[in-house]
Amino acid sequence: MSSTLRIGTSVSVRHRPRALLVGASAALLALAVGVLALGSGDYPMSTSDVLRTLTGGGSPAEDFVVNDLRLPRVVTALLVGAALALSGALFQSLVRNPLGSPDILGFTQGAGAGALLVVLAGGSSLALAGGAVAGGTATGAAIYALAWRQGVQGSRLVLVGIGSAAILTGINGYLLTRTQLMDAARAMLWLTGSLDGRGWRDAVPLLIALAVLGPAVLLGCGRALRMLEMGDDAASGLGIRVERVRLALLVCAVLLASLAAAAAGPVNFVALTAPQLAKRLTRAPGPNLLAATCTGAALLVTADYAAQHAFAGHQLPVGVVTGVLGGGYLVWLLATERRAGRL
Repeated sequence: MSSTLRIGTSVSVRHRPRALLVGASAALLALAVGVLALGSGDYPMSTSDVLRTLTGGGSPAEDFVVNDLRLPRVVTALLVGAALALSGALFQSLVRNPLGSPDILGFTQGAGAGALLVVLAGGSSLALAGGAVAGGTATGAAIYALAWRQGVQGSRLVLVGIGSAAILTGINGYLLTRTQLMDAARAMLWLTGSLDGRGWRDAVPLLIALAVLGPAVLLGCGRALRMLEMGDDAASGLGIRVERVRLALLVCAVLLASLAAAAAGPVNFVALTAPQLAKRLTRAPGPNLLAATCTGAALLVTADYAAQHAFAGHQLPVGVVTGVLGGGYLVWLLATERRAGRL
């Protein structure tokens, strides 16, 4: 069941009440876990103290702990989760395959290669983030070019992406052997995916990207994406410029995945898991972009909270938690697809 929300006289948005409910619930869960994370740590604070501090009523010590130390990490977790989930939802919809994800198709590995080259050259943390964006973007362009043959088909893009991921994994392993010991340790922490020490300089570029690309994808390309899921011929018959729309959406997905990797490293499986989880919760066909985005934010901020508090006195990189959970989900998904005869 769906209905149409009209904005002004020229823009209308098709929505499903259950999908909106799932998205709103995921967003509220993400915010609740975020507030819980802001009050946890060596300087514990109650929820009321956290909320009072966020509205400017806390003491100087509380203001420093919440707004300067903890809030940038929580905001970065929310933004990275949202960006990865939206990127994964776009990839899965474009290739019409539940395994479509930037960390499966090689884009994340490309971002890692760019970052490792910066580490090898002795670059700063800011340069490392730039290298990740450049590496992910270059990998996206290369995969698109290799998959092109009178257009880009989803199955061909998946096969080229998986092959590229294998090649880039080997290159990244070699680059690690060429770095100094301290730089290698720093690079390994980044490659695992970590939110430790993240500040506003990590969150702001991703916030700007989501503010620009999010509405463009959700409002401007939602109908075209739904048409593409019916097949290229059907979409073309309905007036969609298939290759132009596909290229634009792929660019958005690659940029979101690359900027997320620049902010927190290549956090695995969020882009794979969040869209599928949102689809099962909404019980609706189509890309479910908004629900997936909110689910990704809730998933990553919850994983980061678990990474900080699962073992007393020891914090895990968030990529370890998402890797364990996502790996289990991937095994289950493959088994399900095989039983359904799709593999």
